[in-house]
Amino acid sequence: MTINEIRTKYLEFFKARGHTIIPSAPIVPLNDPTTLFTGSGMQPLITYLLGEPHPQGARLTDSQKSFRAEDIEEVGDNRHTTFFEMLGNWSLGDYFKKEQLPWFFEFLTEEIGLDPKNLYVTAFIGDEKNNVPRDAESAEVWRKLFAAKGIDNEIVEIGSEADGGRLGMRGGRIFFYEAKKNWWSRAGVPENMPVGEPGGPDSEVFYDFGTPHDPKFGDNCHPNCDCGRFLEIGNSVFMQYIKKEDGSFGLLPKQNVDFGGGLERIAAASIGNSDVFRTDVFEEIISLLEHFSGKSYEDSRYQRSFRIVADHMRAATFMLGDGVRPSNTERGYVLRRLIRRAAQHAQKLEVAQDQGAESMLNRAAVIVMEKYDEAYPELAGEVAYKEITEAIWNEEKQFGHTLEQGMREFEKMVKPDRSGRVAGLTADDAFVLFTTYGFPFEMTMEIAAERGISVDVAQFKKRMKEHQDLSRAGSEKKFKGGLADTSEATTRLHTTHHLLLKALQQVLGPHVKQRGSNITQERLRIDFSHGAKMTSEEKAAVEKIVNEKIKEHLPVIRSTLPKEEAEASHAEHEFGAKYPDTVSVYSVGPAGATQDDPQFSKAYSIEFCGGPHVSNTKEIDEGGVFKIKGEESVAAGVRRIKGILQK
Repeated sequence: MTINEIRTKYLEFFKARGHTIIPSAPIVPLNDPTTLFTGSGMQPLITYLLGEPHPQGARLTDSQKSFRAEDIEEVGDNRHTTFFEMLGNWSLGDYFKKEQLPWFFEFLTEEIGLDPKNLYVTAFIGDEKNNVPRDAESAEVWRKLFAAKGIDNEIVEIGSEADGGRLGMRGGRIFFYEAKKNWWSRAGVPENMPVGEPGGPDSEVFYDFGTPHDPKFGDNCHPNCDCGRFLEIGNSVFMQYIKKEDGSFGLLPKQNVDFGGGLERIAAASIGNSDVFRTDVFEEIISLLEHFSGKSYEDSRYQRSFRIVADHMRAATFMLGDGVRPSNTERGYVLRRLIRRAAQHAQKLEVAQDQGAESMLNRAAVIVMEKYDEAYPELAGEVAYKEITEAIWNEEKQFGHTLEQGMREFEKMVKPDRSGRVAGLTADDAFVLFTTYGFPFEMTMEIAAERGISVDVAQFKKRMKEHQDLSRAGSEKKFKGGLADTSEATTRLHTTHHLLLKALQQVLGPHVKQRGSNITQERLRIDFSHGAKMTSEEKAAVEKIVNEKIKEHLPVIRSTLPKEEAEASHAEHEFGAKYPDTVSVYSVGPAGATQDDPQFSKAYSIEFCGGPHVSNTKEIDEGGVFKIKGEESVAAGVRRIKGILQK
């Protein structure tokens, strides 16, 4: 089956079982400064999994665009991708294990047609130290499902991944693993969970491709083995516990189901091939590259490069479709790295390059747009085509200049001494080439190898790890707090952000639209459309309006409305974002407005938003006076303001 066919079948399957299909959130998280990208299906739904009612009800299903930057270096094997779609179905206090597990089993075996003999499952073994029982209920549901198909249903205890390598399968079909493998909470294993944190056991489904076991991953194979024989294709998380004040675990009043299934991995299982790059969207890109390079994907010398180009161009196309543009910081840096790494590996394949929008990377991007434009309209149309292909081509050209400059520096570093001897490249040399000139380390290694020049790889990796650890620490400090923690300070600034957007429209004009936001406990940040630097007078006027509204102590009201009604009320919403048929709207003011009668026609600010917010601007007043701390350009026609509440 194709990826589009599987996605459609999944959504329709759960729609027929009472679920509302909700659109994918953008790959760039809305109002979540704790992470650069949406990295899982549950991420956009955290507030609802923690108890806030969802406007679409208690049964939801979707296919969520996701990206994990940490997987960039892993791409090249047969199953890692940076961008992926996570199929999801959600029960917010409605059904639980006895419905969820049979439904997914039915979907895999009846809708997709997978042979149940190739399916193996795992469950939580329990945690005696924290007095959390084993998930015997899930194991029993699975036992009955396999028995009904006439398949062996032996339950085996494994424990850790290392235990699995030592003990092996032992004829099992259902396997109990420890918390590191079969428990979910935002804090990880039970002992790491803070008081008030929800979590619970999960049950994973693996597909067995029947490939030979690689002993470098352990003496014996088992479902969680990394040798490639087994591929996890779905995980049902059962959030049923909460950590109490005394450190023990009690049951949540409402127990939720959070399911995530890898669309690409299910597609790989549907074609019986453990190589996800043999699925339809990647297959077309690879065929294109084979045609223009004259090389075969099956040639092990080039397979890694084929996979990197195919993966990175799909990810880059989706990022560009969601408004990310190449730069030297944050999301833009990740996008730049994807495009440049794809260009580098296209060069390894010796792909013939045309000019302009007809570059080979752009041809790959067009395949992605054509494959996904029906499911994701942000990739459809002439405007999207023009913006995406121009951004890729401009980055390719700039990378070409970078390589020229990097080669000049490389030649200086390896210049022979008077005796004609080349000492080799130091770790510092390679580090400078990479961090200062953007010269890929892989390319440094290849050129050095061709010339018989040594490179201190171990020391370079040590330098890079120190560099990454420093960057990560800086990022964690930068994103400390944030909307995900729903702290009082963050919540105040979130509502202030709404007031600020309206004030900017009043002072600068109705053309002002939000183009991005980032809110921490310390400050708010808004990116907005405006073509000129703000004057001191304009900034003072904006500050004055915001503080006046704060001082008016206006009520802040959440309403759940049909999307059309919310749009008719002229509620602000994120540029380019897709919204469900029923949306959450926050209005600020007027004085006297109530939950029953928010009086949108008189409200000062109305926005589509998931919250959280203060209940009255009086709470912001208690936090201090609003001050603009900076205003700058971040892109053509886009300005950025940073603001604080100052006592």
